[in-house]
Amino acid sequence: MKRAIPVVVLSIAGLVPVWLYQPSAGSSTVQATTPAPSSTSSGSAGSSGGNVVTSSTITTEKGPVQLQVTFDGTKITAVKMLQQPDHPQTEAAVPKLIAETLEAQSADIDTVSGATITSEAYKKSLQATIDENAKTAAKASASPTQAAAKTVDGTAVDTEKGTVQVQVTFEGDKVSAVKMLQQPNHPQTEAAVPKLIAETLEAQSADIDTVSGATITSEGYKESLQAAIDAKG
Repeated sequence: MKRAIPVVVLSIAGLVPVWLYQPSAGSSTVQATTPAPSSTSSGSAGSSGGNVVTSSTITTEKGPVQLQVTFDGTKITAVKMLQQPDHPQTEAAVPKLIAETLEAQSADIDTVSGATITSEAYKKSLQATIDENAKTAAKASASPTQAAAKTVDGTAVDTEKGTVQVQVTFEGDKVSAVKMLQQPNHPQTEAAVPKLIAETLEAQSADIDTVSGATITSEGYKESLQAAIDAKG
């Protein structure tokens, strides 16, 4: 009987660690974190090319709204939400807004019921990207004109003062620059040439006045200039 007492004591002592054991917090606790604003996109075909325009952030009472829109020319091929309110109604509204955008190809879309504030900010942000894309397209359409600039050398006109020859640069039908390739080595010619060029750029033709004191050079200049204009076609 006396031997049983130590056995019981030892048994109880062995059970104490089991009673005191508690699982560690990391093994059973899942921390809830506030999700970052989700990104919703549509139209993957346009996401790898085209003109990508990012709108400025619009702050609303529900949260910030910011879009990234991809254009193929003037066509909207993709819309991505960079920022949006962290709200279930917004989460549900965004796919509808994007789908309507791709169908309407404009910011003239319906407000999603239950997400009025987000919808209005979305449409405002979308319109801003459409306007920005239009500006970019306008600049791009102007560049071919610049690329089409054409330089034509006029005929070399021999005068008793020396040879006169001009080089004319055209942008479309407009005379944008005139350069003297050859001219008499004479002070009056040196003084006359800037005047002749200035009159040419203003008149956009060879119908300009002769510079007093440099009549021969002026006539040679106008003849070479007219030849360049004719050669341009």
